[in-house]
Amino acid sequence: MRHLLTLLKVLSLTAVVAALWAGLVVTATLQGWFRPAIAPAGDSGAFASAAIAMLDTQNVGNVAYQLLEDGKVVSEHYLSIGTPVDADTLFQVASLSKWITAWGVMTLVDSGRLDLDKPVDDYLERWQLPLGSHDNRLVTPRLLLSHRAGLIDGLGYAGYLPGEPVQPLTESLTQAADASPGAGGRTVVGIEPGTTFAYSGGGYTLLQLLIEEVSGQSFSDYMTATVFVPLGMNRSTFTPDLDQLENVASFYDLDGSEAIHYRFTSLAATSLYTTAADLTRLLQAHLPGPQGETIGRGVLAPETLALMREPHASQFGADIWGLGTMLFAADVDGNWVIGHDGSNEPAINTSARINPATGDGIVVLETGSQLLASNLAGEWVFWLTGVPDLIMITIASEGMINTILVGWLVLLVLAAAIWLLRRRRRALSV
Repeated sequence: MRHLLTLLKVLSLTAVVAALWAGLVVTATLQGWFRPAIAPAGDSGAFASAAIAMLDTQNVGNVAYQLLEDGKVVSEHYLSIGTPVDADTLFQVASLSKWITAWGVMTLVDSGRLDLDKPVDDYLERWQLPLGSHDNRLVTPRLLLSHRAGLIDGLGYAGYLPGEPVQPLTESLTQAADASPGAGGRTVVGIEPGTTFAYSGGGYTLLQLLIEEVSGQSFSDYMTATVFVPLGMNRSTFTPDLDQLENVASFYDLDGSEAIHYRFTSLAATSLYTTAADLTRLLQAHLPGPQGETIGRGVLAPETLALMREPHASQFGADIWGLGTMLFAADVDGNWVIGHDGSNEPAINTSARINPATGDGIVVLETGSQLLASNLAGEWVFWLTGVPDLIMITIASEGMINTILVGWLVLLVLAAAIWLLRRRRRALSV
């Protein structure tokens, strides 16, 4: 009985210490306690030097980078293992497309043609959400923008080879033929809308259809006329003619080999081609212009942009998403650093982020790496705010889990050693 009581005491103490260890590691990861910034806080010159060194040493394809301070470009860098790139080179930006699509949706809201909280099916004629396990009438534009509509498509789009027929939009919503591996590909409600964050490429393809139905124009034409032209994003397009366009970035795979430009039905979710200069103009549109231009540049009202960066979705208790924009981190004054990243095969990674309260921002577009743009943009957020951003934490989560497990293993070994030692001492004292 005495041995059993001793064992229970040791196990209880071990469980308490294990819980404290896990909590300490998680908190340290979330707060970045033991993570050094790549440059001294507030020194943008030092950050720019560190950023360029990071790009020069890790690039295996091509990169376009711009750094903003108070709304102005203070550092830029371009490199490629093949055809040179510059500020006006077109990159395909994958899921970063969704942020710009959200601008298009919100222009319809500002013009009074779309209600954020009305059932999306009320606006659709060519396709309706199929019956799922929950009420489709609860799916609204607001929930689609914030990935809380309860859709379980899991998309991820792999795209179509050049010359391969591209699936019609409504067919893709029913069952995407180019769903990435592991994605269900059916845009259907499988979770009660409004209750859970579930990232959905299909939700943004549905918003693509919504823009077409409400505007009466093709998605690409509407976005060009309503967003790109007024913002001066004159090279940006969702439907590039790659045979006719000049200064388009080559795609590179992880080994540096040249890769394929895939084409997409899911324009709104994945298919934007844009430049570092154009994305910088998008970031600057969140700020008052140097000649007195209004925030939003007349495309969106300042109040609408403020609404888009209000928290609408959370995960693990942390606010992570607004309306179409990721909430990366809050600075010391509580202002959100916002933007979006993109990642797709073959090895495309892009990031554009801005703190609208200060005008500080970053754009990184690259191919040849799956994480270089997000890593550098994450380092910028940490340097700017002292807080690791959502993607940095996600990347660090594997190391965090391994640290917890190693600590638990050490605790178990120590607990076993303590118990055996106490048993031996009691045996010797009898």
